[in-house]
Amino acid sequence: MIAIKRKHIERFATRAGSLVAVFVIALCVWQLERLRAGLLIDDIRVEGTPTTHYRVPGSDGPLVVVAHGFAGSRQLMQAYSLTLAHAGYRVLAYDLLGHGRHPVPMSGDVTRVDGTTALLVEQARRVLAAGRELAGGDAGTALLGHSMATDVIVRAAHLERKAGRAIDSVIAISPFSPAITASEPARLLLLSGEWESGLRDSALAAVRQLDAAAREGRTVRHDGVTRRAAVAANVEHVGVLYSRQALQETRHWLDAGFQRANEQAAIARSGIWILLLLAAIVALLRPVVGRLPATAGPRSDIGVARFLVATLLPLPLIPLVATVLPTGFLPVLVADYLAVHLALYGILQLLIIRHWSTGAWRTLRSSALPALVLAGWGIGLFGFAMDRYAASFLPVPERLPIIAALCLGTLPFMLADSLLSGAGHGRWWRRLVVRVCFMLSLGLAAALRPADLGFLVIVLPVLLLFYLVHGLMGRWVAQRCGALAAGAGLGLSLAWVIGVSFPLFSA
Repeated sequence: MIAIKRKHIERFATRAGSLVAVFVIALCVWQLERLRAGLLIDDIRVEGTPTTHYRVPGSDGPLVVVAHGFAGSRQLMQAYSLTLAHAGYRVLAYDLLGHGRHPVPMSGDVTRVDGTTALLVEQARRVLAAGRELAGGDAGTALLGHSMATDVIVRAAHLERKAGRAIDSVIAISPFSPAITASEPARLLLLSGEWESGLRDSALAAVRQLDAAAREGRTVRHDGVTRRAAVAANVEHVGVLYSRQALQETRHWLDAGFQRANEQAAIARSGIWILLLLAAIVALLRPVVGRLPATAGPRSDIGVARFLVATLLPLPLIPLVATVLPTGFLPVLVADYLAVHLALYGILQLLIIRHWSTGAWRTLRSSALPALVLAGWGIGLFGFAMDRYAASFLPVPERLPIIAALCLGTLPFMLADSLLSGAGHGRWWRRLVVRVCFMLSLGLAAALRPADLGFLVIVLPVLLLFYLVHGLMGRWVAQRCGALAAGAGLGLSLAWVIGVSFPLFSA
């Protein structure tokens, strides 16, 4: 009788949780779509560059061109695009070369100003020219960029002025640009997150070119040049893109420069709704997994000594081997090396498990359905929400072969990860050790070849988010359907995440 009651309680809790998750998803979608209501939003192409045009119907306000940072996309800048469009500005947000849905890779020497940077500057100027043509008037122009793009837009503004088409205002978010001088740009807002200490120093140094005693939060004017270094509280490099304070600073700066008043216009505070939406989508998978066939074999833990060998041995060995192997076969920054590193790392761990832990190896049984559900949920439903509201997640055709090639590394790697972490039943410290060791191995590879593998550091936050989000979903699948289903589903998902997130690059 007690067992029957417990079963009914669990069933009721599952259904109630599902209803709550569905309600939260519906609420978040409604809130996020409200931020887009009343605007005309069109996807266009500017000489091959994927661009989104935001404006209020009939708007004749100034033009603002919006550029994202490294490994970003125009979706990542939506809070600024929507906020400024609601304030009457005409906004053009675009994908940089090799980013988002731009099919043309970045190229040139990334270490030289006349290399990759020059190509990105020319791209920005082409988008700017198209925006002026769309506007059909001369209400003024502004450039807004984040992180890497701050250097791009500062240099673009300099060239535009030399060409007789001066930019009225520049907004640099998380700024760093050696091209900032005491006279250019003439009107510059530098926005940083409170937790970006190095970039805050860079912003303050740019303002102190005008006044050595300048402080954050003060507008400085000297000899026709106006600057301000503002700080958004309690945010970092990504959080500054959703900060209400940063959005208000940007709008106020532009309104002051163009002598406009928009105090009643909406501020697109989308960050919290995006987080809730993605969390609810993840939570909704739990009851779905409960309806899958229970195919997990009996639990078989790998002994501590063998576990430590399987996790610690690949840490120094794989970087030493992988960094001397030829790469350059994938047109994505460091993705070719990642595919090799992941494949060797996972295969070595699987061989160790197969040789010393046959009990764990015998638990590999499953059907294709759970793996497809896990991959479909993480790539399809979760990915669709990401792509519409947060960051590019749907690949251009040119990226599909890259994703397929990455699977050769991610599938054995995630299968080994699933076995070593206990197929959803392992202790927390085992999951932590497995994943920290792998990230340390990437760090060692970057240290061995810093010139061409230094960009591996951008993989670490991507991996951390993957483990937190997709790893949790994989754990639920592993508990019910076994390590093979979880490993296969997570392997497909990881290949997709890397394949769509990293910039296309052709030397």
